[in-house]
Amino acid sequence: MQPQQAGGQLSMVVIPQVVWEKVLSALDDLQHAKDMIVAGKPADEWIESNEARKKLGVCQKTWQTYRDRRLIPFSQFGRKIYVKRSDLNAFMENHYIAAK
Repeated sequence: MQPQQAGGQLSMVVIPQVVWEKVLSALDDLQHAKDMIVAGKPADEWIESNEARKKLGVCQKTWQTYRDRRLIPFSQFGRKIYVKRSDLNAFMENHYIAAK
């Protein structure tokens, strides 16, 4: 793929760093999803608490509140917390707000 040129010069786009970080995060999520499909991992795969929190994009305190209120099912072994990917997806679907 060749870079687009305007008037013989390389054209550039400047975006805020926050937007760029969201793009990178989305690309990471897509890569992970692709890897999961290629690996044939099921939707009921257990993921670590930190990964689940990052997928939801919430802070540690909010994630703790979700667990305290039992909004998302989880399993705990000592200090390690795991969530089923399917439960996380169900939580997201239950909070889906459709366009008008």
